Amino acid sequence: MQEGSALNNSFRKLMEYHQRSLDFEKTGPAEQKQTTNWSGVIFRSGDYRLICGIDEINEILDIPSITPVPLSQPWLLGLANVRGNLISVCDYMWFLTGVRSPIANHSRLLLTDVTGHSVALLVDEIFGQRHLNTKNSSTSKTYKKTPLSSCVSNEYMASDEVWGVLDMRRLLANPKFTTGSIK
Repeated sequence: MQEGSALNNSFRKLMEYHQRSLDFEKTGPAEQKQTTNWSGVIFRSGDYRLICGIDEINEILDIPSITPVPLSQPWLLGLANVRGNLISVCDYMWFLTGVRSPIANHSRLLLTDVTGHSVALLVDEIFGQRHLNTKNSSTSKTYKKTPLSSCVSNEYMASDEVWGVLDMRRLLANPKFTTGSIK
């Protein structure tokens, strides 16, 4: 009996994902070419819905084995070996909000090297890639009084939801973030 219940829950979750994908704005390729000016990866971190420029993301990764680094800040989760390259893995939400992000089956890492050094940022869930019209962009009012205000200055309205634009360069330029050691 429990197996059938779990199956129903799984099916409901799949139907929810399907409906969410259908709810995104429907445009054809010709219309998209005329109106799409900016592309990003949309994701969730905590209660925040965010988007990051596709040009700032090198790769989206499943959570690999992470080796802790002694005497480092707690939000610096450790180092991961990604195809022979050692990558710092950071819980940027823990750094910004003081609340640790749980690592679950749908958690992912956003790999970036916008500063010349590869860093992987932990996010709760990836929703996919999104093409947006810059006419729907505005200065962020939603994130202005949140812990993310230092790295979210713009936002997009899409499908009746506000998506804050996470500026990787601003986050990674923060000296407190780039120095992950305990003093």
